[in-house]
Amino acid sequence: MDEFPWWLITNYLAYFFVLRLGNKGPCLFIMANHISDILSIWYPLKDEQEWVLASIIETEGSSYRKAGAAMLINDLGQYYGLLSGGCLESDIMRHARFCLQSQANKMIEYDMRDDADLAWQLGLGCGGRVKILLQPIARNNHYLALESLHFALQQGKTCYYQVNVEDANFNQTLLSPLASSTSSSSEQIHITQYRPQVALGVFGGGVDARPLVALAVNMGWIVYLVDHRSAYARDAYFPGCERIIRQPCHELTQEDWLQRLNAAVVMTHSVEQDAQALALLESSAAEYIGLLGPMHRTERVFNAIAKAPNHYKKALWNPMGLKLGGELPESIALATCAEIHAVLFDGNGESMCVR
Repeated sequence: MDEFPWWLITNYLAYFFVLRLGNKGPCLFIMANHISDILSIWYPLKDEQEWVLASIIETEGSSYRKAGAAMLINDLGQYYGLLSGGCLESDIMRHARFCLQSQANKMIEYDMRDDADLAWQLGLGCGGRVKILLQPIARNNHYLALESLHFALQQGKTCYYQVNVEDANFNQTLLSPLASSTSSSSEQIHITQYRPQVALGVFGGGVDARPLVALAVNMGWIVYLVDHRSAYARDAYFPGCERIIRQPCHELTQEDWLQRLNAAVVMTHSVEQDAQALALLESSAAEYIGLLGPMHRTERVFNAIAKAPNHYKKALWNPMGLKLGGELPESIALATCAEIHAVLFDGNGESMCVR
């Protein structure tokens, strides 16, 4: 009988529970899959452990993840990220061990359409084909340009990551947006767009903001909480925030993080403070700005900044949130985060089920 795979146990523990400390305070993240998250785990350990990058290069038919999805595997048997719904990862890690031993790249393929294929035996029922490239990550191959990708994403930049499969060394390159649009269309050259994590500004630290922040943090979003009221903006109420800003909005006009925002929600429960937040956000980079409360209240908010709603420079979602039903803070948080996600990722909020 083979030795019990204790490495698999440590892998699952490491994968499902990623503990972040530092100035964010203790915060438990479940299943960190965003490329920024897995690179943040890898970067400080890049020379302390041996690593393999597993990337989906090509898919055909139905698959859980698409081309560009990435997973990082180390020599301790730990992995970060997902390439399937959990069905293929243990077999991918088996191949990764051989990849580390040989220090050579390896291409593997799973065909869920073939009942003789391993993917079928593993119970993966998506019905498609997935081609995965495994590559050792080392100083002598410039860490596959993952350092540059990590720093660019940390700066909030959208990145274009190129892999040339015809190259014997499978060299990766970080491209400029212009270069990504003019690069070769060869089937052997794969370019993946990686967007930085969503950055959300939450204006208001009331009780109903807590489940919204918790949900956003667990989705891997970067959250900035703004509330100058000392009884509200407490670290214990909002673990995992990137920053808690305890200043009134009129003092924040020069803050750099405002140009990092993808979305913002205004929920201070004060007409005057809501007005100040909207005035501040008008010059931010946020694509989505949501305002809590009914339309008749919104008129009072705009009266406080002496501006008509139709003269506001940003698109405003008010009342904010998808119509999911429910009235508890948790339901409002879910509806709001779902709407933000739909807006930022071009979703329509409809059910995928056809009746």
